[in-house]
Amino acid sequence: MQTYLRPGRFIDSDHPRVIEFAERYRGASREPRSQVVALYLAVRDEIRYNPYAFSLDAQTLKASHALLAGESYCVPKAILLAACARHCGIPARIGLADVRNHLSTPRLLELLRSEVFAMHGYTELYLDGRWVKATPAFNEALCRVFKVAPLAFDGTCDSVFHPYNEQGERYMEYLQDHGQFEDLPEQLFFGHLRHCYPHLFEPGAQQPSGDMQREAGVID
Repeated sequence: MQTYLRPGRFIDSDHPRVIEFAERYRGASREPRSQVVALYLAVRDEIRYNPYAFSLDAQTLKASHALLAGESYCVPKAILLAACARHCGIPARIGLADVRNHLSTPRLLELLRSEVFAMHGYTELYLDGRWVKATPAFNEALCRVFKVAPLAFDGTCDSVFHPYNEQGERYMEYLQDHGQFEDLPEQLFFGHLRHCYPHLFEPGAQQPSGDMQREAGVID
């Protein structure tokens, strides 16, 4: 388990901002599950979800960068949760999967030219002798707008995207799991994204920009 406790290039659990965030939100309990649940909620709701924060700059994938920006998308948020857990002595790793999003915004679908979200990030945490999945991507305010219950996490059961929203409409489905990793596999990550969205990697291509919260009506 030492592999999943050490700081990494992206899971930079030794960064001062990560340490400060983890200490602030881990709670008073020294019980690992209680700490992880508290950290999960903090990462989910304190760091706003914004897929337009994606960048070809690998530095933006670090846990510390998500804290500096105050917003990010699923992969850095999952990395941040893993970094906080490692600081607290809880083994953690990053998982990557392709998912199909049926309730995305028109602008985001136009940007991706696909309803498949490649390299969706989630966290795996080692608790009570087994790995448990957690997905701290969508903050509560954004979930309310999309009429999807925010994902809870109890440290015992896997927490992944609900397959249906409150109206019974299909919301998110997992298509391909790429596995779990000690730290973000940069070459695999960007290589697969290039394969799925080659237009984003063309010379002179405009990088994504915008605010998912404003687009969805969470903020004016």
